[in-house]
Amino acid sequence: MKRLLKGTGIFTLAVSGMAFWMFMTARQRNVRLHIMDIAGGTHRQKNLSVFFISDIHRRVIDNRLIKKIKKHGDVDVVIIGGDLAENGVPIKRVQQNVEKLAALGKAVYYIWGNNDREVGEGAIRQIFEACHGHILDNENALIPGHPDWIIAGTDDPSSKNVDINAALRGLDPDKYSLWVTHTPSLFRKVREQTNPTVLLAGHTHGGQIRLGPFGLQDKGAFTIHGQTAQLISNGYGTSILPLRFGAPPECHILHIHYGLKDGN
Repeated sequence: MKRLLKGTGIFTLAVSGMAFWMFMTARQRNVRLHIMDIAGGTHRQKNLSVFFISDIHRRVIDNRLIKKIKKHGDVDVVIIGGDLAENGVPIKRVQQNVEKLAALGKAVYYIWGNNDREVGEGAIRQIFEACHGHILDNENALIPGHPDWIIAGTDDPSSKNVDINAALRGLDPDKYSLWVTHTPSLFRKVREQTNPTVLLAGHTHGGQIRLGPFGLQDKGAFTIHGQTAQLISNGYGTSILPLRFGAPPECHILHIHYGLKDGN
């Protein structure tokens, strides 16, 4: 009996310790730095600095994270890749998170995730309007200060409102393009209709809880194939359980070194 009680106690301590470790892992503030060089040897070069964060959910964007981001230098564009919030998140927290992120760059862009409308679409639209942000509702826009670049974004499939053709409307094929979708499942459809320079997505949480190479979703990764970069983020927050294992939280800074087009 004593051995059974001792064994049960050790097992309980081990499980509690693991759960605490997973909880603390989920609270990490990891900022990943990625470099992409598409200058092509030209002497007329410029750098575009992009900050990307997705799947914030219930987390708070605090000053410790902001300081980490600023250590990497100035940011041109801030992109919030969906699931900024979910049901039960106070709208005041959403507002404060957006205000802190928007202050990092010269322009802020946002696309809908599958959970965002749970806190009220109108409230989120008001927040971005107050921050002079741009919600990419199946549309594209020129990036301020970088006339060779277009950013395009789609709604989330959960809305049944995805319209890639609308997002392509008026897009100049000779410009570099940065495409944002909440779910990477839309990457294939984007590639079928255009030649993106950068693809960004989140949604998967990298599986959130993984056992080695095994998880419900693939682990997030940044890859470059030829002149196209693809970033699928593990995301910054968590869903259902505030725990992570094998897929730590992350946000990203992407430095793109590119050659200027003729006339710019």
